Amino acid sequence: MPGPSLRQKHAHHAIHEGGLSGAVAKTEEVEELLHMKEFEVARQAADHLIEYWETRIISHADAEEDGFYQEMAEQNPQLQEAVVRLARDHELLRMIVKDVKALLAQEGLTPEVLHQFHALLVVNAIHSRDEERLLFGQA
Repeated sequence: MPGPSLRQKHAHHAIHEGGLSGAVAKTEEVEELLHMKEFEVARQAADHLIEYWETRIISHADAEEDGFYQEMAEQNPQLQEAVVRLARDHELLRMIVKDVKALLAQEGLTPEVLHQFHALLVVNAIHSRDEERLLFGQA
């Protein structure tokens, strides 16, 4: 059952903003460490960034899919298609995180890994904006 903050427009927005700002800060930290040629510490920061995506962003997505989206679609059946699209966004985030983990394990902290971290930021920002607009009527 979804928690009350998922149902409240401002609280839900705050969850999105907090999650995204944390991911941006952690991504910038990885980049700064690389710039400073602190390669081992940068790799550790990249591992922490993946953990952040899994425990903060994707766990929020799981909570949304575990009842909240269905609840919103039941209240307004016209939202069913939007809910399917929003769930697909979550799947894209999961796929990118999985790919980043594999790339890190196989090749280390490469420019492609950084590109994928930025892709996560873009997908998440677009998803959150669309979710708030579609489910709460907020631009």
